[in-house]
Amino acid sequence: MPHKITLTGSTTGPLREYDRYVAFDMREKGSPSAPKGLKKSTFISYTVFVAKKAFNKTGLTKKSIMHEKILIQGEPTLDIPIDECPGEVGVICFQITVLPNKNDKEKNESDVKKEPKQEASASSQEQKNKESIKQEEQAPVYQPAANEQKKEAETVQPKAKEAPVQEKKAEPKPKTLPNQPKGTQDLVSFDDIIVPEAFLNTRPNPEKTQKVIDFVKRTGRLDEPLTIEKGSNVLKDGYRRYVVAKTVKMDKVPVTYEYQKQMK
Repeated sequence: MPHKITLTGSTTGPLREYDRYVAFDMREKGSPSAPKGLKKSTFISYTVFVAKKAFNKTGLTKKSIMHEKILIQGEPTLDIPIDECPGEVGVICFQITVLPNKNDKEKNESDVKKEPKQEASASSQEQKNKESIKQEEQAPVYQPAANEQKKEAETVQPKAKEAPVQEKKAEPKPKTLPNQPKGTQDLVSFDDIIVPEAFLNTRPNPEKTQKVIDFVKRTGRLDEPLTIEKGSNVLKDGYRRYVVAKTVKMDKVPVTYEYQKQMK
C-alpha cells in the first residue's frame, strides 16, 4: 500500500511557482512524549508540491497562504530535485484544505451566547402573558343576584384546578447544549480525554475524516459527540472525530457518557 502523510499548520516560507505546480515549505513538531526508552521526536521540515488547479480551488494567494492554517494529505516522495525540495521530506499533495481560523471560532461562540438570551426574553414574555390571563380569571365579577354569584363561583373553581395542569404542560423540556450535536451531555477539555492503545494503532479512513473536517469548517462543531467512560474519561467510541478535533485544535469537544459496570 502507498505511504500516506497528513500535515497541519502554516507555511514557513514563500510560495514558489513552477510550470504545472506550486511548492511551499512547512514544519511540524513531534509528539510531546515518546514510548519509554526512546528519544522524543524533533521538528521535521517538509516541502509540499500541489498542482496549480487544486491550489487555485482553495482561493489561497502568495500573501494569504502565509497567514492561513492548512491541512495537507498526500504521499512522501524522494524523486524531487534537491534545488526544488529544501525540506527534509518532499510531499506530493492529493488534498489541500484551508482550516477555520480563530476569528471564525470566536464568531460561532458569540452566536451561541446570543441564543440563550433570546430564549430567556421569549420565556419572560410568556410568563407575563400567563400572569395577565390569571389576573383576568381571578378578577371579581359583581352581579345583582346572590344565586348568580354562587353559580359563577362554582364555574371559577374548575378553571383554578385546570391551571396547574396547563402550567405543567407549558414547562420546557430539557434542552441539549446549544450549537452542539444531538445527544451531547457535556463539553470536556480535549486534553483530558484518554485514548486506548487499541485506537492509536488504527488509522481512520482519510476520505471519511476529510468529510468530518469539512463539516466542522461549515458549522464550527463536530457532527456527533465522542463516547467516553464516566469518571475515567477513557475514549470508547468516536476515534475519527477525536482525530479531527486534534487536527483543527479544538479546546473542548462534545461527549456522551458510558457508565462503568459495577461488580455485584
